[in-house]
Amino acid sequence: MAGLILRWLMAAAAIWLTSLLFGGIQVSGFGALLLASLALAVLNTLVRPVLLLVTLPLTVVTLGLFVFVVNAVMLKLAAFFVPGFVVTGFWTALFGAAVLSFVNMLLSSLLGERNKVEYVYIEHRNP
Repeated sequence: MAGLILRWLMAAAAIWLTSLLFGGIQVSGFGALLLASLALAVLNTLVRPVLLLVTLPLTVVTLGLFVFVVNAVMLKLAAFFVPGFVVTGFWTALFGAAVLSFVNMLLSSLLGERNKVEYVYIEHRNP
């Protein structure tokens, strides 16, 4: 349970960082930020697979680049459902979704297999 909450907070942090980079992505407060990350998680779990399946021929023709458009649609849908979370324009959604994915990837790399922050201790021994 703690790992799920940690991932939720990391997704919220990723949305916040993305909103700092793009003026077209605005979050009105901490509650809207948490709700936006929850809405994005639910949409990515339920709607995104169906949308990817429907757009599979277009994704194949564009060599996978159409997935960026699907990610932008998910971001716009989350903004539609969450009051206080605004994404203006398609290009902002497209580049914002790309940056959001990258930031999520970086933050997720800090977690280990058990959704806990892990560190590696390297001891150097002289021969």
